[in-house]
Amino acid sequence: MKNKGPISQFIVEHYKHFNAASLVDAAAGYEVQLEKGNNMMITLAGAMSTAELGKSLAEMIRQDKVQIITCTGANLEEDIMNLVAHSHYKRVPNYRDLTPKQEWDLMEGGLNRVTDTCIPEEEAFRRLQKHIFKIWKDAQDKGERFFPHEYMYKMLLSGVLEQYYEIDPKNSWMLAAAQKNLPIVVPGWEDSTMGNIFASYCIKGDLNPSTMKSGIEYMTWLADWYTNNTKEQGIGFFQIGGGIAGDFPICVVPMLYQDMERHDTPFWSYFCQISDSTTSYGSYSGAVPNEKITWGKLDIDTPKFIIESDATIVAPLIFAYLLGW
Repeated sequence: MKNKGPISQFIVEHYKHFNAASLVDAAAGYEVQLEKGNNMMITLAGAMSTAELGKSLAEMIRQDKVQIITCTGANLEEDIMNLVAHSHYKRVPNYRDLTPKQEWDLMEGGLNRVTDTCIPEEEAFRRLQKHIFKIWKDAQDKGERFFPHEYMYKMLLSGVLEQYYEIDPKNSWMLAAAQKNLPIVVPGWEDSTMGNIFASYCIKGDLNPSTMKSGIEYMTWLADWYTNNTKEQGIGFFQIGGGIAGDFPICVVPMLYQDMERHDTPFWSYFCQISDSTTSYGSYSGAVPNEKITWGKLDIDTPKFIIESDATIVAPLIFAYLLGW
């Protein structure tokens, strides 16, 4: 436990069995990957940004303990929304008891609920909208095209949002990523709020769909990135939640090996998933890691971990361990 702080010492001392032990094993395995010089991808599903994972993930980025992120469009934008509108969020701890009428009242009040947290539409969505639209339109007028996260980086690095900051900017993982120009892949971006807003401008004729690079372009970019970054070291896969955030990027390996017939493509060098999805029929989120061997994603000897628990509890603890907290 050299160079480990009290949080790390606590989990090592007390987390001895079952999912608790898996947490410690996965954290130690992640650390081994970094010590070997391997890169690590973190994938973010669910509402991890609204859960304020940036409090630990931003420092992971600053300390080079993650080299690439794949996330849903919601996680891409919701970290920035928290950055600029945090004081306007409303917590609803009794959300399980709300009636349909109470839910309607929240919507009428401009509050969109994510479990126990309501995101303020006017201060979050609309505050970003006017700034991001200008960046989209400027790119289109110049005949330029970028990925969704690149437009977000431009907005953050321009400084136009600094007037709105309501949290310590060191706790924004998107700001940390923008400052490092960290590679991000955002599959299915279209189903996010900003994706919906972009589509609405296309319907109105204000923007062209081609101004935004597509999911296929994300996959082809990722294929090149994976190939270039596995020439001398491996790439680990740390998956938070399930769904497209995990399924999209992990498929780059079988695509390269099977469809491109690049048989020297290495498998992912580490795999960990945090999920409370139970093992089920046909569910990617509920598949045990060994199933991925049959799909050409993981090797027989790939270190594999699954932690069946709440990612909002588990991920900060693992990051704390890796950061020596």
